[in-house]
This record gives sequence, C-alpha cells and structure tokens, in this order.
Amino acid sequence: MKIFSIIISLFILSSFQSFAQEDKVIKLDLETSIAIAKEQSFTMQRLRESLKGAGYQLNAATSSFKTKITLDLVAPEYDERITSYQDASGLTYFSDKQLSYSANLTINQPLPTDGRLFISSGVFNTDDYDQDEQLTRTTTRIGLSQPIQSLYMYNDIKTQFKKAKMNYDLTSKRLKRNELNVIYNVSSAFYTLNQSKERMSIAEKSLKRLQEAYDIAQNKYNAGLIREVEALQVEVDLGDAKNKYDLSQVEYEKNLNFFKQTLGLSLDQKVELISDFNYVPVNVNLRKAIDQGLKNRLELKEKQIQIEMANLDIKRTKAQGVISGNINAYYDFVGVTQTDIDIHLEDAIKDSWKNLKDRPANFGVGLKLKIPILDWGQNRSRVRAAQTSINETMISLEEETMTIEREIISIVNDLNSSLRRLQLLDKNVDVAEKSFAISQSRFSNGDIDSQALALDRERLDNAHISHLQAYISYKLNLANLMRKTFYDFEKDKEIIY
Repeated sequence: MKIFSIIISLFILSSFQSFAQEDKVIKLDLETSIAIAKEQSFTMQRLRESLKGAGYQLNAATSSFKTKITLDLVAPEYDERITSYQDASGLTYFSDKQLSYSANLTINQPLPTDGRLFISSGVFNTDDYDQDEQLTRTTTRIGLSQPIQSLYMYNDIKTQFKKAKMNYDLTSKRLKRNELNVIYNVSSAFYTLNQSKERMSIAEKSLKRLQEAYDIAQNKYNAGLIREVEALQVEVDLGDAKNKYDLSQVEYEKNLNFFKQTLGLSLDQKVELISDFNYVPVNVNLRKAIDQGLKNRLELKEKQIQIEMANLDIKRTKAQGVISGNINAYYDFVGVTQTDIDIHLEDAIKDSWKNLKDRPANFGVGLKLKIPILDWGQNRSRVRAAQTSINETMISLEEETMTIEREIISIVNDLNSSLRRLQLLDKNVDVAEKSFAISQSRFSNGDIDSQALALDRERLDNAHISHLQAYISYKLNLANLMRKTFYDFEKDKEIIY
C-alpha cells in the first residue's frame, strides 16, 4: 500500500507540473519568437535532420579514403553429399564428408588514384572423413590493383567525395536560407497577430467611445435636445461596434493559434505579446543589396553546383570511350600440408607454416587493356547530350541572376515607399487624435450632431489601422530583404552561413 501511495503521489505531482507548465504565460517579443521558432518549429527540425544526413554522407565519403580491415571466418562448415566419377569401368558413386575451418584477415588501403593496396593473410583447413585426412593451407598475399583510366580521366573515389562535400555545403546553405524564411514567416505571423490585437484594441476603444456617445445621446434625447432618429442612429452604431469587436476577438484567436503553430508551441500554451511599434528608418544602398543577393542567393549556388556536377558526369561519360584497363600485381606465400585426420589442428598449422617458409614465393604483374575501336559515335553523342544540359543550366543561371536583381530592386523600392508612407501616417494619427478629441467636446456641447462625430471617429480608426498596416509592411519588407540578400540592413551585418 505504501508503494501504491507513492506512485499515486508522483502521478499527481507530475500532472500538476504539466498543468502548471501549460498554465504559465510566456511573454513573447519578436526576437524571442524567432529564437523559439528556430529551435522548435517543424520546418527547422526537418532541415536539421536533413543536414545530419548530409553530414553522415560526407563522413562516409571521407572514410572511403581510410584503411579497411575485415576478418572472414568459417567456423565451421560441414558438407555431406554423394559424388560420382567416370572411369573405364563405369560410373562410380561415393560418399563425400568434409568439415572446413578458415580465418582470413584482409587489410585494404584505398588509393587516391582509385586503386587499392591490400594485404591478406589466412589459414584454411579441411577435414575429409572419407579419406581420413586433413588438408591445411596458410597464405599471405600483398597485392595492388590500379585502374589506368583513373590516372588521367575520371577518378571515382575523388568524385564521390567532391559530390558529398558539395551536397553538404548545399544543405548547409539550404538550412540557413530556410532559417531566414522562418524568420520572415515568424515575423509575418507575429505582425499579423499584432495587427489583430491592435484591431481588437481599436474596436474596443471605438466601442467605449460609442458607449459614451450613446449615453450622451440618451441624456440629450431625454432632455428633448435631439430628435429620436438621431438617438436611434447612435444606438445602431453602438450595436455595429459591438459586432465588430466580437469579430475582432474571433480573428485574434485564429491568428494566435496559427502563430503558436508557426513557433512549434502547443495550442494550449498561453502567450502574451510584447509589442513595440517604434522603428528606426533604414537607408538601404540598392547596389549593395543587389551585390549581396547575387553573392549569397542559394538559387545561383545550386545552379553553379549543378554545372559542376554535370561536368563531373561528362568526364565519367568520356572515360567510357577511352582506353581503359587495370594494372595488377601480387606477391604471395603459400604453405600446404596434408596429414592424417587425427593430427591436432595446431600441429597441422605449424607444418603448413613451415612449408610456407620453405616454398618459393609466388608473384605476378600484369596490364590489361580495353581499347574502344568502333562505337558509331555513341559515346560522343552522350557527351554532347550532357553538354547541352550544361548549356541549358547556364542559360537558366543567367535568367535567375536577372530575376534576383529585379526582385531586390522591387523590394528596396517597396521598402522606401512603405517608410515614406509610415512617416506620413505618423503625423496623420496625431492629427486624427486631436480632431476627434475636439469633435467629442463639440458633440458634448451640442455644436455637432452624432453623424459628424461618427465620421471623425471612423477617420480616427482608419488612421490607426492605416498606420499599423504601414508599420507592418515596412518591417516585413525589411525581413524580406534580409532573406533575399542574406544581409541584415537594420544591424548592418552579413548573415553568416
């Protein structure tokens, strides 16, 4: 019972901690939101796994240059079968029972020339139960194998390493590009949520103002100072304001959940936005922005790598149409002993080793060539087909360069335009605030009717909304320019990848 009570207590404690964690309110500004998204967003998690995979492939390609050691064991293998042989007296069948043991150690050293140097040493033993004898053999061989076309045409081991390295570099750049995309998407979701929050705040303020206007209108109507239709109009406006406030709350909740998903947070997590609508005007040098974009954009680097890989493939295709072959050389020692099956295996191996030392070594060297004589232009056509693919990629690279330049010019123009609009709307909000305060006072004094007050109130709401939209447009243009150029113009520093 005591153990059961402990388990129940731990369960309740963990449930309380989990609840407390979900109930905790996280305060988020834009920088904190971006930091969370970089760690927890689903996009970044997938990309980090992709980078790990590319890293493992690069490690595998690097390891292809290193020494490999393998041990082959047969421990043991038993065969029992019926065998036949033909002689002058006819066909004879006999039983064949054999038990085999073997161990062979191979040290294989790949060469940067695509060849290999190896040392192999092993012991092989076969017990023949029908002949009551055992055959023991020890061998040691040093060898070299070298494809000759790798010396002057296409080197596979270096090519695979180069491709793995390019793939890793490309994946690293892709991770950084998508990190900038995450920054932009988080910024967009953050400002959209702020916009919903501000619209809700504006709707709430408008509702309060209309409630005040409604109270004033009712007092005036009861005092006989205004007509019934005017009082009813204020009541209709109040109902419309309540409806707009309700809709703004629904829109805020929808954008809040999308924001949480973008960051990789639970939808149950409570968050509180920390908003700062102050800004510092940023002057962007157009030529610098274009140069940074052309230097860093992944689309251009991808096409450059495609061209480089295609050139490697052309070399491989050309290698299929030239003289090829292998240089092979070996030097080995062999020791053999045939003894009675009852002889201990250790003694048989010693006799075999003694025989190896007494027996002259074997050696050999050879050059095998394969010379293409006639292929009816097949290889040449394949090379030319691959070259047309490179030409196509180069044209696409030129077009992409122009697209990037045009895109950055457009973003910089939009940025400057949104900045000018934002600065103009700063003054517009101040004017609208002062104008509405005057109109509210005049309405209270009976100098203007409810329709004139409603127009000023609508003008004030629109001024706040327009200012908010201009601010968001300006900040998103800055974030967009950063992801398109890999340069942070607000902090005046390059994004390192």
